Amino acid sequence: MQNIIKDGVDLILPPRCPLSGDVVDSQGMISAKVWGGLDFIAQPYCQICGIPFDFESGIICMDCLDSPAPFRSARSALIYNNASRDLILGFKHGDKTHMVKSFVSWLKKSGANMLKEADYIIPVPLHRWRLLARRYNQAALMGKALSSDLGIEHLPMALQRIRSTPSQGHLGIDERIENVKKAFAVNKKYKNLLKDKKIILIDDVYTSGATVKECSMVLIKSGVREVNILTLARVLRSDLEQ
Repeated sequence: MQNIIKDGVDLILPPRCPLSGDVVDSQGMISAKVWGGLDFIAQPYCQICGIPFDFESGIICMDCLDSPAPFRSARSALIYNNASRDLILGFKHGDKTHMVKSFVSWLKKSGANMLKEADYIIPVPLHRWRLLARRYNQAALMGKALSSDLGIEHLPMALQRIRSTPSQGHLGIDERIENVKKAFAVNKKYKNLLKDKKIILIDDVYTSGATVKECSMVLIKSGVREVNILTLARVLRSDLEQ
């Protein structure tokens, strides 16, 4: 009966790509036109932070050698470019939450190894005032969708943003690091549950890494054994430095 109803709705209001408006197979899918503009990350990349290399230049990038990250590894599905930016902004600020259906398969592929060993999925939290204004946390929506698909428990309340911080959008790397210092804390109700566990920390975009590194340090200090980062997109360092 549900399939009959769905087919009827699709006949009257066919699902469309959220960016191009083209008719697609199901709600949340993207058109071939948009797909062609997406740049999926594949090897070679840094085995720690996941930044893609132009050529096979080693297994760890210089930044990770110079300043070891508090997390074990970070992986992203896409390079942050014009096409992925439009997708993410529509998802994050445009109420196009149905797009999470497309994102799940991309996240599963890019994070396959870390997801095999994960005990819990935890989203990077929003401060309560920003959550109230936006009405949803895009990272939590991705975490919930991955949890439903893979059966890994999702803990959206385990990590809290205890200090409201300005947007990171126009800040430099050092300013971003300072901006998120002491902005996060582990919810006391979850400390025993998280002890000695392997965590997937999920967010929409890995930009400078300031936010996920701060979250990772807070989790490790609270007794978490290992943190891995999974994001939908990754900003290249050359773009960040412009």
